[in-house]
Amino acid sequence: MTAYLDNNATTRPLPEVIDAVRAALSDHWHNPSSVHRPGQAARHAVELARADLARLLNAKPAEIVFTSGASESVALAIRGSLRPAHATPRTIVTTPIEHECARETISDLERRGVARCVTLPIGPDGAVKPEDAARLISPETALVSVMWANNETGVIQPVQAIGRLCRDRGIPFHTDAAQVAGRLPIDLSDANDWCDLLSLSAHKFHGPKGVGALWIRRGVAIIPQTPGTQEKSRRGGTENVPGILGMGVAVTIAHEWIENANDAARIAALRDRFENELTRLVPGARINAHHSPRLFNTTSIAFPGLEAEALLLLLSERAVCASAGAACSSGSLDPSPVLLAMGLEEPVAHGTLRFSLSRHTTEAEIEHALGVIPLCVTRLRGSATSVRA
Repeated sequence: MTAYLDNNATTRPLPEVIDAVRAALSDHWHNPSSVHRPGQAARHAVELARADLARLLNAKPAEIVFTSGASESVALAIRGSLRPAHATPRTIVTTPIEHECARETISDLERRGVARCVTLPIGPDGAVKPEDAARLISPETALVSVMWANNETGVIQPVQAIGRLCRDRGIPFHTDAAQVAGRLPIDLSDANDWCDLLSLSAHKFHGPKGVGALWIRRGVAIIPQTPGTQEKSRRGGTENVPGILGMGVAVTIAHEWIENANDAARIAALRDRFENELTRLVPGARINAHHSPRLFNTTSIAFPGLEAEALLLLLSERAVCASAGAACSSGSLDPSPVLLAMGLEEPVAHGTLRFSLSRHTTEAEIEHALGVIPLCVTRLRGSATSVRA
């Protein structure tokens, strides 16, 4: 058996999604911008998927732009919010715990003199305080971008409160909802007027990779980063029809799953049991930000004195899949910027692993992981080479 506990990196595509992608490659391979009947049939299928995603978000289909994934959606939201006519750099208010795609996009804008970054402080609980946002937002602020739930710790940020603060001041607000979409309810209706831009990715909720979306509230202007007439000239390039149709199926199933709150509670109970047993079985193990509101599927566990990379390799050999933070940073030997921003000491950050469950995680997988992890930790603690000098 393999205990796959790395679902914040990616989730297994549902069988229905695989079938939909396969059928689209066979039946809807035509260009959806073509005027002939097969092309218009592909267009109709894309628009049905757009409507399905709109229902998940309680939004309007016309507000949804399909992209290649959350990374592109985040970059489009950030870069597209900056007007080139301004002679002086515009200010972006964000956090040090954003996904790498946001951090690198903003860093690039800073290097080119296009933007200036103001960073909100993060407490040991891993959360932003709305009062800090109120203090640091200024008339020069062009965009505020705060992720909804952190991909490493699972900590849920007070995005609604910060978004309403931005709305009161007439400043666009963007949230990276890659870890929230398909897991928690999202309401982007006019009655919940707190958000302007929201990014997501299909493969985080059992859809295909290579497809995502940016929700743009009606009336919000975005400068396209890819020229073209597709997606109402907001994102050029022929639409990924198989990916979009697979995403539409994943969205429909996720919507039904979210309405069954009992299953989310089941996963949360599995996560809590995993945490409680692991901290009992492994002396010194501690849960990062465990008193904060968190995603029900995510836990960040520190094993002080150990190297996360060495522990991950041992776990992988014994069929336990986890990560040392964001999957896109897995090749880095540097400690997680997210954990350092929370005030963790470097040796503790170096020894932290992320375990993330999905709606398909079983009790047997948790049992297997609980049997393997303490043995691997004990083995590493007996090896002097595993401890960072």
